[in-house]
Amino acid sequence: MTGPIVLDLAALDRAVYGAIAITPTPSLDGAMRRLSHAANHSKISFALAGLLALRGGPARRAALLGVAAIGVASAAANLLGKNLVRRERPDRLGALVPEARHVRMPTSASFPSGHSASAFAFAVAVGAELPRTAVPLSLLAATVAYSRVHTGVHYPGDVVAGALLGVASATAVRITLT
Repeated sequence: MTGPIVLDLAALDRAVYGAIAITPTPSLDGAMRRLSHAANHSKISFALAGLLALRGGPARRAALLGVAAIGVASAAANLLGKNLVRRERPDRLGALVPEARHVRMPTSASFPSGHSASAFAFAVAVGAELPRTAVPLSLLAATVAYSRVHTGVHYPGDVVAGALLGVASATAVRITLT
């Protein structure tokens, strides 16, 4: 059942997507495209986890929890969420997203954002173990999430849902493994 609140949220989601699409940001376009691509398959998080693991001690434990949280978030987003909701990807050509921003358009459903879920899962899990990393990792996760909207492959609601899923995944992993 689709009520008026759901319709309002969907309209707001499309409007914010459209506003981002038509706002000229040539100085951000290349960086957001590269970041979005670098975050594919959680490459950034896995690289950071590797560096943390090399430090040993609490950093190694943080890396392990971060990687476990990525696994939970990725499975929840890509195996459950996308198959249950099946939201179509945005029409970035129709929304006039500049070609300089484009990354490969995924063939999977749009909701929720797997990039956002995994990035936030890692940030929250690691940040809880190593509090000095919480803010920089959360900023990185937020920037990865935004990059997915900036490049035109997700609606803002997709990345918000992915971020919430990532936080929940990290929390579940910490509860289970601590």
